[in-house]
Amino acid sequence: MAMVTILLLALVLLGSSVWVGLSLVGIGVIGLEIFKTMPVIRLLGQDVWTSLTSPELVALPLFILMGDILFHTRLAEQLFRGLAPWVSPIPGRLLHINVLGSTIFAAASGSSAATAATIGKITLPELLRRGYQPSIAMGSLASAGALGLLIPPSLVLIVYGVLTGVSVLELFTAGIVPGLLLASCFSLYVMIHAILFPNVVPDEKITMTLAEKLKATIGLLPMVSLILLVIGSMYGGIATPSEAAVMGVFGSLAIATYERVLTVKLLMAATASSVRTCAMLGLILGGALFLAKAMAFLGIPGQVGAFVASLHLSPVALIAVLIVFYVILGCFLDGTSMIVMTLPVTFPLINAAGYDPIWFGIFLVLVAEMGAITPPVGFNLFVVQNLTGASLGAVSKSIIPFFLVMVAFTLLITLFPQIVLWLPSLI
Repeated sequence: MAMVTILLLALVLLGSSVWVGLSLVGIGVIGLEIFKTMPVIRLLGQDVWTSLTSPELVALPLFILMGDILFHTRLAEQLFRGLAPWVSPIPGRLLHINVLGSTIFAAASGSSAATAATIGKITLPELLRRGYQPSIAMGSLASAGALGLLIPPSLVLIVYGVLTGVSVLELFTAGIVPGLLLASCFSLYVMIHAILFPNVVPDEKITMTLAEKLKATIGLLPMVSLILLVIGSMYGGIATPSEAAVMGVFGSLAIATYERVLTVKLLMAATASSVRTCAMLGLILGGALFLAKAMAFLGIPGQVGAFVASLHLSPVALIAVLIVFYVILGCFLDGTSMIVMTLPVTFPLINAAGYDPIWFGIFLVLVAEMGAITPPVGFNLFVVQNLTGASLGAVSKSIIPFFLVMVAFTLLITLFPQIVLWLPSLI
């Protein structure tokens, strides 16, 4: 009865457009008031305070601020100029800048929407002006932008680590190989598509000497240096994720200063954007952690676990069911909300099935990436639509092949979990 009530409350509150964080708190409060006799308000206050003052969360607002500062610099423009000479000879040509640029920027921003918006505002107008097919230009950007959720420092991985108690550093390490492999799969699809349909790419070549190519590549140094500073300090044992985030903020300020764009107006805009994002994430996290505790008091995870066990699903079949479940859920919720709402139920199931918690974190990020490009609420779709003026239907259609690549890649790491777990096992 409690499980049915919780589901109905979720449908009513989320369906009535109540903020996700408030909906999660409301579901927990009402459920406990109905089925348990306990001081709900005191429990709520203690739980929210404890969860939101967790030391692991310090890195979250700092990485958000770092990404917001970089958003106002000219790094995307430098990425385009630096990468263009090298990808020109490859089938698909400048389309690969969407993938490579997003991969590089994701390693500094940690945000999917910020990656797509920053790279897209430079690449999309240039690609369309040169005559590249709009569909594959939009699809490659929206999909590759989602790499911001996977490649460290991923904000979603920090949230997952806080909610489950898994090491954030190990999660960051686990995201590197899958992130690079998924980016390679996107580029491979672009190459195959360009070979099969040559008309999607204009017949042009960038002719430059090696010296000119190297000179253009110098523009990549600020971004690469920042990535090495942040990621290298963590994996080298020099800094914790929170300390690395501090260095990332100072590094982004140094880049903005070097480019002569650091102004009071930029700092105010970046800070205001970071505060809005942190407030949203804080409310969702507080609500999710309280709901998880409420569901534990009500015994719901155990009930769901017993029901799933009665189905006698194999571990692979369980993952297949979860993929379908999360894809459907991703049509209506953003990735962070989707993950924090379902973890109290799915995490025990995964542990019981014998899957590694680190592996499951990467799996969840992959399905969250799918949610970032699925209508009607895929954030990256809105970013691309805003950049191009195309209809939501056209943008949604453009991501279908890349979405299928994501599904295939998720099945691949399910069959070969060492793709995810190999690198963390070395540290």
